[in-house]
Amino acid sequence: MRYNHTMVTKLENTELVWVDKPDTLHDIAKELSGQDILAVDTESNSLYAYQEQVCLIQFSTREKDILIDTLALPDLSSLGPIFQSEKILKVFHAAEYDLICLFRDYGFKFTYLFDTMIAARTLGYQKIGYGALLEQHFNIHMQKKYQRANWGQRPLKAEMLEYARLDSHYLIPLQAILRRELERSERWALALEDFRRQTQNIEDTTESSEADFWKLRGARDLTPREAAVLKSVYQFRESRAKAQDRPSFKVMSQQAVIEVAQHAPKNREELLAIPALSSRLTNRYAKGLIEAVQVGNYAPPEYPPHHERPEDAVLDRMDDLREWRKLKGRSLGVPSDVILPRDVLNRIARVGPRDMDQLESQMQDVPHRFNCFGREIIAILREVN
Repeated sequence: MRYNHTMVTKLENTELVWVDKPDTLHDIAKELSGQDILAVDTESNSLYAYQEQVCLIQFSTREKDILIDTLALPDLSSLGPIFQSEKILKVFHAAEYDLICLFRDYGFKFTYLFDTMIAARTLGYQKIGYGALLEQHFNIHMQKKYQRANWGQRPLKAEMLEYARLDSHYLIPLQAILRRELERSERWALALEDFRRQTQNIEDTTESSEADFWKLRGARDLTPREAAVLKSVYQFRESRAKAQDRPSFKVMSQQAVIEVAQHAPKNREELLAIPALSSRLTNRYAKGLIEAVQVGNYAPPEYPPHHERPEDAVLDRMDDLREWRKLKGRSLGVPSDVILPRDVLNRIARVGPRDMDQLESQMQDVPHRFNCFGREIIAILREVN
């Protein structure tokens, strides 16, 4: 369906507010606190900094688009009560990343959220990207040019400001469309369950650890000695990226790091023979890379983190639940994890509940799914057990 355009405020008829001073932020926070619904988005500089940060927070009301310059404001705590308010509905698209970044940088916590991507998935939309939804419902064609822009630069170009406000401007009317569709299809309770789950147990997934080198593609294919070299070379790359305040992949590609570990070059000539390592990188980092290889050669061998294999009975339950979930999703025209999220499926499979009471205790965070699918799940588990 197409939304009635008379009910959507066009960009050119909406006030744009730029907030980069504490006094203005105070006034805006007070104004936002009086709203019943807000659209929210963020822009970060993940492609341009070693440790990314939120560079812009966009809010849209029914009358205004508000861009908050987080880099110019030392204290954003006045926004905290807004995100935690049970009276203000916060509308995001693909909220997970925004929530992680806002929690990481400012400690914000969240309640009462609507995610238009989750809503679209729950409805069985084939195209769930924000641009696709705008095109379908409002005949708006988004430019993707600034998706990968440097939002940490100042001043921002006028075109970037327009792009940023567009990211939140249509979320409120889009939410209205999707909510009506969810209610008509009797899937509102299902979506609401996932909206609530998104606000729980938000963690900072950007924290690094010494074992991060195992996340590189191909790392687990290396010998223990090569893995020790990889760890040292990886740490060298991270130190250079941090010193330059650049993303690690812009200092040296993952493939280059893996190939250096495999070849363990002893000198500049051997470095130049590595396919993924350009002569420019060799010229710049030869001394450090060779030293890193030497450190790795003398370090203890490294073995992949051990993850205990589940018992066969657990794996059988997982397989049967996945098959049921896939068929159920197909019958309803939705992705299988809309039927039963992966973490809940794995939890049920590990415990192997034998009756509805035991199953309910494993599905406390998804009570609607328990009511809809609990008996089917128990029937499957009894067949396996």
